[in-house]
Amino acid sequence: MATVLVVEDDEFVRSAIIHELDRRQHAVRSAGCALDALREISQRPPDAVILDLGLPDLDGSEALRMVRGISDVPVIVATARDDEAEIVRLLRAGADDYLVKPFSGDHLSARLDAVLRRARSAPAPQTLRVGGLVVDVGRREAALDGGALSLTRREFDLLAYLAARADRVVTRKELLAEVWRLSYGDDQTIDVHLSWLRRKLGESASRPRYLHTVRGVGVMLSAPR
Repeated sequence: MATVLVVEDDEFVRSAIIHELDRRQHAVRSAGCALDALREISQRPPDAVILDLGLPDLDGSEALRMVRGISDVPVIVATARDDEAEIVRLLRAGADDYLVKPFSGDHLSARLDAVLRRARSAPAPQTLRVGGLVVDVGRREAALDGGALSLTRREFDLLAYLAARADRVVTRKELLAEVWRLSYGDDQTIDVHLSWLRRKLGESASRPRYLHTVRGVGVMLSAPR
């Protein structure tokens, strides 16, 4: 059994989803708008969120971005937009999976079970140290020279993946597959996140300290020498 937050403004659809989840022994809470959902997630974190994109107060994509700013909870996006480019964009923005409306109760249950399995099979907590950089994987916290780093979910995932492979060049294809969970994508996505991460590490591409770009291959994280 899991605690699931259903974020859906349509009362009929919300009731149907809650009924299906109740039938499968899940504890269900609900919200009709993004701001109520964010309050729920921050105050009483659920095990998973089912997030409708057509919310009255915030665009679903913006709501997803805000959820990712405060929590790593698995998010399944429910959308009527059966468009590959849109779905890829949502996955890049931090969604763990998606459902295209209308969907069956069995389909919903299967997707939910899959994201919960992935969340529960996360590696055991560990602390990674590279020079003055400390990454606590279990607590999802990072610090540089004793000062806490404020990282988004994706920035932390990227930093932790590279820190676990310190002094090794990691290809862009590997980053897309393992950090973004995509089999293909635009390299610009990686470049943007690396740029944000460099800024928070107090460096730049032209004057790197920890993040070193290997042209045409990928990126390597290593301690300053």
